[in-house]
Amino acid sequence: MSKYSDGIAPHGGQLINRIASEQQRSEFLEKADSLPRVQLDAWAASDLDLIAIGGFSPLTGFMEQGDYESVVDNMRLANGLPWSIPVTLSVNEDIAEPLKEGSLVRLDDQDGRFVGVLELTQKYRYDKKREAVNVYRTDEEKHPGVKVVYNQGDVNLAGPVWLLQRYPHPLFPKYQIDPAQSRTLFKERGWKTVVGFQTRNPIHRAHEYIIKCALEIVDGLFLHPLVGATKSDDIPADVRMRCYEIMMDNYFPKNQVILAINPAAMRYAGPREAIFHAIVRKNYGCTHFIVGRDHAGVGDYYGTYDAQHIFEEFEPDELGIIPLKFEHAFYCEVTETMATAKTSPSTPDQRIHLSGTKVRELLRKGELPPPQFSRPLVAAELAKAMKVEE
Repeated sequence: MSKYSDGIAPHGGQLINRIASEQQRSEFLEKADSLPRVQLDAWAASDLDLIAIGGFSPLTGFMEQGDYESVVDNMRLANGLPWSIPVTLSVNEDIAEPLKEGSLVRLDDQDGRFVGVLELTQKYRYDKKREAVNVYRTDEEKHPGVKVVYNQGDVNLAGPVWLLQRYPHPLFPKYQIDPAQSRTLFKERGWKTVVGFQTRNPIHRAHEYIIKCALEIVDGLFLHPLVGATKSDDIPADVRMRCYEIMMDNYFPKNQVILAINPAAMRYAGPREAIFHAIVRKNYGCTHFIVGRDHAGVGDYYGTYDAQHIFEEFEPDELGIIPLKFEHAFYCEVTETMATAKTSPSTPDQRIHLSGTKVRELLRKGELPPPQFSRPLVAAELAKAMKVEE
C-alpha cells in the first residue's frame, strides 16, 4: 500500500516538494549574483509557490513544450494524465535569447527579492491565440485571462524549479496551510472524506447553503478561498477573509471546517479552471469538490453549467476527486428557506438572488443586501470595507 492509504493520493501519485533544503538554499545564495535573472509577476510567483508546495502535483516546474501543447489541445499532460490549464513562465525574446538550456536561472519576485531557481531545460515559442481560444474559449482581449496571455512574453521558459524558502503569507499567515499540512490535519481529525470549496467572491447565503448540503454527506469541509491575483473590481482578499471568519465564528460548526488560503492566481477560465481547481484540491487532500453555477466564469463566455458538464469528458477514476454539482441557490419566499430549482416550488419572481455586481451596487449606494441573500454581519463587513455608512 502507498503512504496515502489513509487519504486520497495526490494527482499523479506523489506529493511534490520543491522547497530547497538548507544546503541547496546556501548553494543557490552563493551563486545569486552570477546567475541570469528573470523577474516574476504576481501570477508566476504564485505558480512557483504552488509547484513548490505540491499544490500543482505532479508538476515539478514550468511546462515543457510537449506538456504545454498537450494541455492546450487535449487537457492532458504528455503522459496522458488529465491537466486542464497551462502552467508556464513567459518572457520577452530579449530576456530569453541569452539564456542557455541546461543552466540555472535566478527567479526574483516583483520586489526584486531572490525567491527561486529554474533549471532551464527548454525555451520555446508558442501560439497565444491558440492558447486563448482553447483554454478560455475566446480570443477577446477583454477577457481577463486572455489579456494576461496576450500581454506576457513570446517565449516560454521551462524546467524544474526550486523555491528558496517558504515565507509566511504577508496577510494571512495563520491560514497558510500547505498540502502536506492539510493532509495531516484531515488525518488527525479522522476525516476520510473532505469536500473542498473554492470562491473568489465574498461568501453569501447561496454559498453557505450548498456548502452545508455537501457537508451533510462528508466528514469535513476545506474552505479554501483564492487569494492570488484577481480582477481589479473583485472584492479584495483581506475583506473576503474577514467575511469567512465571521461565517466560521457564527454559522459553521467549528470542528467540521478548516479555513485555509489558496495562493493561486485566478484565471477566469470557466470549465477548464473547474477541473484545475478540483485537481489542486485533490492535492490538498480533498476527496470531493463543489462545482456550482458558472464556476470560475466571467462575463458571458461560458454556459451556466459548462463547468459541471466538462467533468463528463474524463473517466471518474482519472481525476480521482468527486465533483459535487449544485444548481444556483436562492432564498425561496414560498418555503422561507434556501433552495434550488430542484427543491423549490417557487416561481422566478418568488426567489431572492443577487449577482456580485448587484451587491456591489447596493453597498456603494449605502444599502445592505437583504438578510435572505447575505448574513447581516457579513453584509456590514462588506459595507464597512467599501466605506459605506450603514
